[in-house]
Amino acid sequence: MLVTSSVKRRLGESLVKEGIISHSTLDQAIQMMEREPEHLRRRLPLILIQEFDADPNQVMKQVASFYAFKEVGKGDDYARPEVIDSINQAKELIPDTLFEEIISKNAIPWIANHDSIVIAAADPIDPQLNETLGKLPQKHHEVAYLPHDKVKYITAHVHEKKNEFLELLEEYGTETEYIDEVEEQAIDEEQINAEIKQSMLNSLVEGMLVEAVRKDVSDIHIIPIDKFHSDIYFRLDGKLKLWVRQNNIRPEALSAVIKDKTRNVDRFERDSSQDGFIQRKIDGTQIRYRVSIIPMVGADFDRKFESIVIRILDDRKVITDLEKLGLQPTAKASFVKAIKKPSGIVIITGPTGSGKSTTLVAALYSVIDPSVNVLTVEEPVEYLIKGARQLKISHKMSFDDAMRGILRHDPDIVLVGEIRDLKTAEIAMKLANTGHLTFSTLHTNDAPSAVARLYKMGVEPFLIATSINLVMAQRLIRKLCENCKTPVEMNDGERELAKGLGFTDKEIDETIFYDPVGCKKCNNGYKGRMAIHEALYFDKEIKRIIYESGSNIDEDLIREVAVRNGMLTLRASGRERIKNGNTSIAEILAATIED
Repeated sequence: MLVTSSVKRRLGESLVKEGIISHSTLDQAIQMMEREPEHLRRRLPLILIQEFDADPNQVMKQVASFYAFKEVGKGDDYARPEVIDSINQAKELIPDTLFEEIISKNAIPWIANHDSIVIAAADPIDPQLNETLGKLPQKHHEVAYLPHDKVKYITAHVHEKKNEFLELLEEYGTETEYIDEVEEQAIDEEQINAEIKQSMLNSLVEGMLVEAVRKDVSDIHIIPIDKFHSDIYFRLDGKLKLWVRQNNIRPEALSAVIKDKTRNVDRFERDSSQDGFIQRKIDGTQIRYRVSIIPMVGADFDRKFESIVIRILDDRKVITDLEKLGLQPTAKASFVKAIKKPSGIVIITGPTGSGKSTTLVAALYSVIDPSVNVLTVEEPVEYLIKGARQLKISHKMSFDDAMRGILRHDPDIVLVGEIRDLKTAEIAMKLANTGHLTFSTLHTNDAPSAVARLYKMGVEPFLIATSINLVMAQRLIRKLCENCKTPVEMNDGERELAKGLGFTDKEIDETIFYDPVGCKKCNNGYKGRMAIHEALYFDKEIKRIIYESGSNIDEDLIREVAVRNGMLTLRASGRERIKNGNTSIAEILAATIED
C-alpha cells in the first residue's frame, strides 16, 4: 500500500488526536522517515514503534481504523473454541507453504471458503502481506485487523511448530546402543561424561523443554526405573502421562545433563535435595523452569538415583484480570469484598497445583497501583509481578529474615507465599492488624479447617477472628472437551451417583449431564482446567463463633453458618460446574470430599 505525503501526515495527525503520540514525536518521525533511502524507507507506524517506543497495539489499532480495516477477535472472542476451529478450517483451504508465509507476516487466515478468504493481520498495511495475498487460490481477499498478541496466541494453537531437537533425536533413534554392561559398584564419572557428550541426550533434554511448553504442560517428571532406563512424564490438565521411556542410558547421565543446564545446583551432589532453575527462549517468549531434585531409592540399592520434577513458569498464563479468573458469582462477590478492604488477610487454601498462586497474582493485580508499596515474600518466586517488589530469598536472607524485614520496609500490601509456622503466621496477622492488606496461602482441605489449622499452630482465636477477611479453598478440575462430550443416559446407577454428589431428584431431571469421550482435540475427553471455590467470608457471625470458641474450634458450626449465609462448599461449587456442562460427575467426585 503506497502512502503519499498527505496521507502520511493525516495518519500521523490521527495518532496525535487519539493521544498515542505527540506533535513533536510525529514531526521527528516524519523527518527520520524522509532521511532514509527510498528503497530502505520504513513506514511511519514502524518508525514510531521502533524508534519512539509508541505502543504497538495502540498504533496499529488506529492505523486499522484510519484505513477502515475492520477489527476481528474483539474481547475474548479470539480464544473461543469455535473460532479456533474456524481458523483451522480456513487453514485447510490454502497450501501449507502459503500458510507458513502468512504467519511469518504476523497474520492468520481468519475465515475462508473456496472463493473468498479473510486474513487477520497485526499490521494490515504491510506491503509484503499484500504480495502474499496475490498467491492465494481464493479470488476474493479481505484483510482485517487483529492485535499482535492475539495473532501469536492463535498461531500457537493452530500451527504445530517443528521441534528441531526432537527431529535430531529421531536421527539418533529413541534408543542408543549400550556396549559395556558390566555391573559397577561405584559411579563412573568418566563414563557418564562420555554418555553426556552424545548429541542424542542433549537433544532429548532440550526437546523435552520445548515440547512441554508447546503442549501446555505444567510439570515434567523424570523418574529413574533401573540402571539403564528412565521415564519422562508430562503433567497435562492435572494428570501425568508418559511422554517417552529412555532406554540404554544411565539415569545418572540424564540427571547430569539436566543439572548442567540448571543454575544453583551441584551436578556431583547426589545425596541431598536441590532446587534450581533453567531459562529458555521458546518461540520468542522467555520461559522459566523451576527444577526440584531429590535422591530416591531404586531397584539397585548401590546406585544413586534422583527424581527430578520441572515446573514450567510461563508468564503468558498469568491472569491479571479478576474477570478472567473464572470465579463463580457467590465466591467472586465475597472475594472482591475481602480484597477491597484496606487491611486484613486473605488466605487461599488447597493442595500443591490447585492454582493458589494464580488466584493470588490476579488479586494483587486488582489492587496494585503506583500509590501503594507492594512487597512479596515467596520461596520460590513463581511469577514476576509488575508494580511489586519481590524479595529474593537466599542463604544470606532466609524466609524468616525477609518476613521480619518487610515490617521495617513501609509496606501497604504484602504477599506472603505460605504461612508455614507460628512465626510466619504471627507476622502475617500482625501486618493484617496494623493497617496492611495481606495475602497468603495455607495447606488445608477446605476453608473452615484453615481456622483450626491456625489455632493448632498457636495463633489465638481472637487474633484469627480480627485479622482474617476471607479464607478461600480451591481445586482445579478438568473441563470437558466441547468437541466430543456426550450427554449421559441417566439410568438408576447414574442417578445414584448424582445423588451421592448432592443433587436432588428435581435437579437431576432439570440438568443435562455429560461424560468425556475423547478425540484428537483433547486428552481423554478433557481439555483445559477450571477452578471450583469455597469462599468463607468472615462476617460478624463467623468472627463471633471463632472469638467465643476458646480452645474448641468448631469447624462444623463454622461451615454450617457459612453455608446458611450463602457460601458454596467445594462440592456445591462442583455441582454448579456440572449443571453448566463444564465437567463430569466423575471429575467432581474425584476432586472433592463429602460435605
